[in-house]
Amino acid sequence: MTEGFEDGDAQPARYRGSVGRRLMRLLCRGMGQRVLCLVFGVVVCAYAPGAQAQNTPLQRAIAQAVAAHGEVHDEVHDEVHDEVQPFYQGRQFEPLWMGHSAEHRQRRAVLLQVLSQADRHGLPLSRYNAQTLKLRAARARLPRDRGSVEVALSLHYLRYARDVQFGILEPSDVSQGIARKRRTQSAQQYLEAITQAHPAAVLRQLPPATAEYARLIRQKAQLEQIVLGNAWGAPVPSGLYKPGDSGAGVAALRGRLARMGYGEARTSPSDSLPYGAAYDADAVYDADLEAAVRMFQGHHGLRVDGIAGPNTLAEINRPAAERLKSVIAALERERWMNFPRGARHVVVNLTDFHVRIVDNGKITFETRAVIGQNRRRFRSPEFSDELEYMVINPVWHVPRSIATREYLPQLQEDPAAVDHLLLFDADGNLVTRDGIDFTSFTSRSFPFFMKQLPGKDNAMGQVKFMLPNAHNIYLHDTPEKALFARNPRAFSHGCIRLGNPQGFAHALLAPQTGDPEALFQRKLNSGRQVYLPLQDSVPVHLIYRTAFGDPQGTLHYRRDVYGRDALLWQALVQLGVAPQAGQS
Repeated sequence: MTEGFEDGDAQPARYRGSVGRRLMRLLCRGMGQRVLCLVFGVVVCAYAPGAQAQNTPLQRAIAQAVAAHGEVHDEVHDEVHDEVQPFYQGRQFEPLWMGHSAEHRQRRAVLLQVLSQADRHGLPLSRYNAQTLKLRAARARLPRDRGSVEVALSLHYLRYARDVQFGILEPSDVSQGIARKRRTQSAQQYLEAITQAHPAAVLRQLPPATAEYARLIRQKAQLEQIVLGNAWGAPVPSGLYKPGDSGAGVAALRGRLARMGYGEARTSPSDSLPYGAAYDADAVYDADLEAAVRMFQGHHGLRVDGIAGPNTLAEINRPAAERLKSVIAALERERWMNFPRGARHVVVNLTDFHVRIVDNGKITFETRAVIGQNRRRFRSPEFSDELEYMVINPVWHVPRSIATREYLPQLQEDPAAVDHLLLFDADGNLVTRDGIDFTSFTSRSFPFFMKQLPGKDNAMGQVKFMLPNAHNIYLHDTPEKALFARNPRAFSHGCIRLGNPQGFAHALLAPQTGDPEALFQRKLNSGRQVYLPLQDSVPVHLIYRTAFGDPQGTLHYRRDVYGRDALLWQALVQLGVAPQAGQS
């Protein structure tokens, strides 16, 4: 009989309650037995409104929908059964989205709108089925249909919430070099949150609240319009353009840079030809164009010389669609790091070859860096840890992989090779090379340890900065100073070499001493290996961003030095992130 009520809400419960009360009065009056009335009253009142959950058709339908999903064992349905079911059980299967109250309608409408705009965050619309859910919700009349849509909305809300807050991909699945774990929180937390606050506010607070994420979102929207309108125009013809040059190529260079936001075009293109192809053939590579080229080079990690050569032209001519991929990849990476970075922290952007100290959102120190070579064993990983102490005048304990793969072959050819390194046996005793037949050893049987004592030629330089981690990666000085003038700078075995290590040390020590330079110099002058702890450990984040913003809001781009962003983009496409059409 209650199936006649469309929503199965309060009316059937009131009906049951009134019948029960009348029946109880009749029985009690007829029998005249107060004890029997009391017992029967307890039974009837147990089913009266407010005594326990209202067993409406919609509630039963929700319970059935959750149970039915739980019988199907796959990743999606197990998520419903394992996480959504306890939430609904705790609220006696009351609807969250599909009730008829204004609150239910508002919550449902807000969710469907946000799901329909998931691509703003670089997420695949197909993953959230907003349009399908909207149609199902509009057509659902019977309790069983409303119950099914109710559970589907909760599932897609959970999926979106986790994706936009902590990322859609598991980082280590993209590349072994990404040593991060995607964070999460329980379904109970997400679902409770949406019941306790305005749904728009809850959903708005899910994405990372960083200025960087906001910059990337804005850049994504701008690039999408550029791609659709081919707004950067035709590529600049290949060549070498420098101050004083003139001609159509210079005009094309000026025009494309202007459309990218660097300088002014000075002349108007013909409406009948591609952008950049019809500029004045007498255009001159003047001081303004040189300044525009320099600015572009600085924003793209190139050598800033004001000359548009092959490397600079390759970046100028890179399609906007490629830049868009970098931005979408950066959004996913920013979600992976949706956690407090530390009021003071160190950022190592591997693609940018720089190390920076950030204090309360402001860069207070930066230096050039050398990162790991683009070889499988040597690529620097992405991870976060804490810098705890520095070692001044360090002894270099040569990693066994380097000792056996690089130095053993040299010793086999010449026992006097690499004489700056000392040999030690397993007990730590110094070993002389006289009489040792190094050709008798393999990389597995090599029985010695190798060390380099402190000194200006030590591979670690004068100081190394320790953040104990499973990857054996740390930051350090180096005697190979010439490498910091190179670009790109991927030359190490994985650790991060610093262009200005003493300045970095001074900046780290500043909070704990009035004269950090004097303290550091005193330890250095001792000539001995000294461990100098930091009063407060400093979080260090090794990141990989081919698109990133600066405090002024400008987006910078870098090359995909290890090819990790290409892997990340492929994984996103497999999940339904659609590449934007167009060239620009």
